[in-house]
Amino acid sequence: MTAFSRTVVLPPGTPAQAGVSELLPALTDLYRDLHAHPELSMQESRTAGIAAAVLRAQGWDVTEGVGRTGVVGVLHNGDGPVVLLRADMDGLPVREDTGLDYASTDTGIDPDGVTVPVMHACGHDVHVTCLLGAAALYAADRSLWRGTLVVVFQPGEETAQGARAMVDDGVVERFPRPDVCLGQHVGPFPAGTIVTRPGTLMAAADSFRIRLFGRGGHGSAPEHTVDPIVMGSAVVGRLQAVVSREVAAGDSAVITVGSFHSGHKENIIPDEAELKVNVRTFDPQVRDRVLPAIRRVVDAEAAASGAPKDPEFSPLNDFPLTVNDEAATERVVAALADAFGSDRMLPMPRPLAGSEDFGVFATAAGCPSVFWHFGGADPAAFAHLDLTATASLALPEGVPTNHSPQFAPVIDPTLETGVRALLAAAAAWNAAS
Repeated sequence: MTAFSRTVVLPPGTPAQAGVSELLPALTDLYRDLHAHPELSMQESRTAGIAAAVLRAQGWDVTEGVGRTGVVGVLHNGDGPVVLLRADMDGLPVREDTGLDYASTDTGIDPDGVTVPVMHACGHDVHVTCLLGAAALYAADRSLWRGTLVVVFQPGEETAQGARAMVDDGVVERFPRPDVCLGQHVGPFPAGTIVTRPGTLMAAADSFRIRLFGRGGHGSAPEHTVDPIVMGSAVVGRLQAVVSREVAAGDSAVITVGSFHSGHKENIIPDEAELKVNVRTFDPQVRDRVLPAIRRVVDAEAAASGAPKDPEFSPLNDFPLTVNDEAATERVVAALADAFGSDRMLPMPRPLAGSEDFGVFATAAGCPSVFWHFGGADPAAFAHLDLTATASLALPEGVPTNHSPQFAPVIDPTLETGVRALLAAAAAWNAAS
């Protein structure tokens, strides 16, 4: 256990509200350490070890290695509901460009065996820190709540592997089955604010690799070849028409070709090209229309080019829709508004196009779930905006978003907000009567 991890513990009987302030210095140290040492998806051994050590020091019953690197902590406090609280742990293959004195310079080995820079560019270090802070307060003051708490530190959210891996490893059967699952995510909103909505909150996402096969040859004699770069370029352009011409105006979808690789030299026409494609949808019927359309377009372009072999499609990952239970969300929103004030609850007029695998836990448990976002950006950047307007999700120029190499949540009041939000949301179920 590292020195700072031992400090994320409060004496028994510490009141929760006083405890938040008392914990902030230790949580800040913990956050800075986690930010400086991110780990790739399904490789979060160091982070998991810290989470497990802190929970044990607080008095939780801890199980490690759930779904490879996942950690589960259980704390019983008499009869009452079972509330699951989740934080994800993984970083991203991004080179950090924040200029922070605790910026990551670490590297990792990706699934293809390539050494890549690693950064907490999506705020999962914030999530781990906040959940460990809330866990400390729950362990210290059991007069606040009743029932059973299950805290889950999940690997592999960025690759959609982690939640399913933990479910496949029996997280629902081996531990108390939750009555509700609660989770949160830091984002580029003003620090100290919270946004959520009932119903569909975040998009489904499907990612896959496409291999296009041509016939290589000399660049001076293209007539003797089938050029996979030309074929792939036609695919990229034609895929955009799937959304503009096959998805109704009232529906929504996003198709992104995020990777296109082919060839090594300027005067050689290569044998094949590889595309990596990501699709975001908010409606299962739209998804069922878009995915076959992509395959149809790719097959047709290959045929039109005279490809010697049919394209190959390989799935990379898929995220389900994130859907907030209507009644449970109403309870959580009321609790958060009581804790923070209604002026800190920003309107969320539409779902976000980002994706999450958090809903896998509730689906497996057969219980409702609620997910919310809380701000981590400098509030000064939003001073000129009316945050109560329906366009409040529009970001000012210069505010880095998740997955940016400049993404760096401000520590104060982000950490405090994340800890207090977990406490308030869970109290909607487990508050002592």
